[in-house]
Amino acid sequence: MKRFLLACVIGFCCWGGMAVANEAVPTENDPVAQKRAMELAAKLRCLVCQNQSIAESDAELAVDLRQQVREQIAAGKSDRQIISFMTERYGDFVLYEPPMKLTTLLLWVGPLLLLVAGMMAMIFLLRGRNQAAEAAPLTEAERARAAALLEGRELPDRKGK
Repeated sequence: MKRFLLACVIGFCCWGGMAVANEAVPTENDPVAQKRAMELAAKLRCLVCQNQSIAESDAELAVDLRQQVREQIAAGKSDRQIISFMTERYGDFVLYEPPMKLTTLLLWVGPLLLLVAGMMAMIFLLRGRNQAAEAAPLTEAERARAAALLEGRELPDRKGK
C-alpha cells in the first residue's frame, strides 16, 4: 500500500510539473509580447479552417501554432523570422497576404482579370442588343398595328377577319 501511495504521489508531481512546464510561456506574463503574438497570429491562416486566422480559430492545429509563435517570441526571434519559419514549414498558404511572386501571381491579378472580363462581356452583350434593335426596321403592317394600339382602336385579326 505504501508503494502504491508513493507511486501516486510521484506520478502526480510529474504530471503537475509537466502541466506547469507546458503553460509557462514567458509571453503570458508580458503584455507587449502577448500583443505581438496576437498580431502575428492574426497574419497567419488556420490550415484547418482556412478562412480564419490562427488567432480566431479553436482548431487544435491553430492552438499549436499560436503556442509555437509564443515560444519563438520567447526565444527572441523577430517577426520576420517567425513568419519565415511558418512559410517554410507550411507554405505561402499559411499567410493571409501571400508575397508577390510567380506562383502567387494569379492570387493578386485574378480578381482584376475577372472584373475586366465581366465588364467586357457586359459591354458586348449591350452592344449586341442595341445593334439587333436598330437593324430590324418595322414593316408597314407592324407600323399600322403599333399606331392602332397607341390610339386604342380595336385591331383586326391577323388572318384578315
